[in-house]
Amino acid sequence: MALTESDLSELLAALQAGEMTDTIRTSLEWILNQLIEAEATAVIGARPHERTDARTAQRNGHRPRLLATTAGDLELKIPKLRTGSFFPSLLERRRRIDRALFAVVMEAYVHGISTRKVDDLVAALGVASGISKSEVSRICAELDRDLDAFRNRSLDHVEFPYVFADATYIKGRVNGRVVSRAVVVATGVTANGDREVLGVAVGDSEDGAFWTAFLQGLRARGLGGVQLVISDHHLGLKAAIASVFIGSAWQRCRVHFMRNVLSRVPKASGEMVAAAVRTVFAQPDAGHVRSQLAEVTGMLRSQFPDVAGMLSDAAEDLLAFTSFPQAHWRKIWSTNPLERLNGEIKRRTNVVGIFPNDAAVARLVTAVVVEAHDEWAVAERRYLSEESMAKLYDQPLDTITDDITQEAPLAVTA
Repeated sequence: MALTESDLSELLAALQAGEMTDTIRTSLEWILNQLIEAEATAVIGARPHERTDARTAQRNGHRPRLLATTAGDLELKIPKLRTGSFFPSLLERRRRIDRALFAVVMEAYVHGISTRKVDDLVAALGVASGISKSEVSRICAELDRDLDAFRNRSLDHVEFPYVFADATYIKGRVNGRVVSRAVVVATGVTANGDREVLGVAVGDSEDGAFWTAFLQGLRARGLGGVQLVISDHHLGLKAAIASVFIGSAWQRCRVHFMRNVLSRVPKASGEMVAAAVRTVFAQPDAGHVRSQLAEVTGMLRSQFPDVAGMLSDAAEDLLAFTSFPQAHWRKIWSTNPLERLNGEIKRRTNVVGIFPNDAAVARLVTAVVVEAHDEWAVAERRYLSEESMAKLYDQPLDTITDDITQEAPLAVTA
């Protein structure tokens, strides 16, 4: 593998011309190709065009291989064999960029940057060859281990009296067709007032069986102490909550309910009806809330009988929050906190557009919710104060604090 006189002359000429950067690249390219040929010779048992008794295979040309390095893109030639296969040990299979760039690509992907923009970013970092969509997906697959650990972590470290559940839809490919994929997310408020992401799943549809399996999975991981579940009026979800969280109350999201109400009234009357319904939630205590609901229902019955019927039928579910501490009402009478998380999921996934499979969906969505989970963990203020949580359990604050501190802390790696 010694340099020939011609090689030395070319190297000297390049150095004298000041082309140092390109010289390093071409020199490294030549050295790596020589190492690859030497390894192939050792594997085959013969040099190119050499006939020996030890030969085990024959060369059959070369296949090009582009390797991106800090010195630039190197064009390597990997020998092909007539029988069997050969891949040089000095290269990592399917590797096209330095490992130092892996974290950059993962971070860009998680933050919803399109694969085309990731390609531009990689090129700006000095890899002129860029990076393909398949390469981005392969690199990001390395996130799966930590994300799987988060999705399957134990939830028995503390009780979760309040649980929020909702779903959003994105596009994905299944058996060659583009279809809607349901992404379901559950969050919870702990006994000391903190928030955590409990789980996330991707499935065929937001039906009862899917929700039941999802909620049962949360219970199997140790979710306990649930007193109230907040969600929209999805019949499959409502049935799943009743079957999995026996003895827990259900709060129908007031925001979703209001949307259903406004769909039943003329647009010109929408603001008046909405203002009337909002007065129900502006009352100072549970007694006044219920009496105001009855008054509003009677007031709307003559002009909007459908709305009055909806208010009457949904009364118990819509006012479930009144059985809990008043300091919690604004935080538990709707799924707004979860809606904001779903909005971030949609923002990130809209950049991708159509996902190739459910694994890709779960990877990106889980990365988004882990980010929110970590932000909640270091937030300066609790979602609900410890003082108000003590009222929920009807016991002194120091008792609740002692019970919680005895639990093992949650370790999340993602």
